[in-house]
Amino acid sequence: MNHQQTRSTGDGPLLRRFEYEDGWVVAADLGADAANVSIDAVGETAIVVVEGDGEPVESEFELPGPAASTAVSNGVITVEGDAAEDDTAEGER
Repeated sequence: MNHQQTRSTGDGPLLRRFEYEDGWVVAADLGADAANVSIDAVGETAIVVVEGDGEPVESEFELPGPAASTAVSNGVITVEGDAAEDDTAEGER
């Protein structure tokens, strides 16, 4: 397992990326109620919308590949994806 940790600019959430032989996971703790957070993935970009008082706040971050699934639980978002075919093929040689 390979673990990378980055912080977004400003006071943004801490992002963690875990890479495994068969895929990857990106997780971020937004500190918000799950009912107020939604996440979607388009290609290799995750789009997070947090609704609170006033206007919704939208953020985007790049993913290591196309997302296979997204989830929100207790204010923690997770995005999972499969390992790239090229990476798998190289590892088998």
